[in-house]
Amino acid sequence: MSEAPLKLAVIIGSIREGRSGHTVGKWFTDEAVQHGAFDVDVVDIADAPPPLVLGGEPPAELAATSAKLAAADAFVIVTPEYNHSFPASLKSLIDWHYTEWRAKPVGFVSYGGHACGLRAVEALRLVLAEMHAVTVRDCVSFGMYSGNGFGDDGRPTEPEGANGAAKVLLDQVAWWATALKEARAKTPYEVQF
Repeated sequence: MSEAPLKLAVIIGSIREGRSGHTVGKWFTDEAVQHGAFDVDVVDIADAPPPLVLGGEPPAELAATSAKLAAADAFVIVTPEYNHSFPASLKSLIDWHYTEWRAKPVGFVSYGGHACGLRAVEALRLVLAEMHAVTVRDCVSFGMYSGNGFGDDGRPTEPEGANGAAKVLLDQVAWWATALKEARAKTPYEVQF
């Protein structure tokens, strides 16, 4: 395989006004760039929200997002927890795409509530298994009460733990992305219906 960096799409899954996703996503994107294994591209769902009503081909306004997802070797989804799950905008993005997820790893950065967004991650694992994606074990999570967890500078208030957790996640994503990229090149992944 070539030594070209792996293509990582960091997906910011919330479109709510006043969301923390942009801050969390920016910090994680910086960590992913510093990691060195990835060429990082950000997919902020708020830039082109997918329609919630599905049917037919993806609409033209999703073309740039679709191309980014298709080009990615791996994904990290930055998601809040809303009502014990993840945002409808994120589910819609997943549902509008299918082949883009196949045989690629997905990691998670979650935030919100008592469970630090982990219930959203558990729900996403089930959905992404159906898309034939491989979710990595470790994730990064933050409790977010009125901005707790991040300072005014947009960085974690406990950087040692957060940065360490990000490195573990990125190492796992890189391993899986390399293995699955090589496997897809050798034997294209096909889904039996």
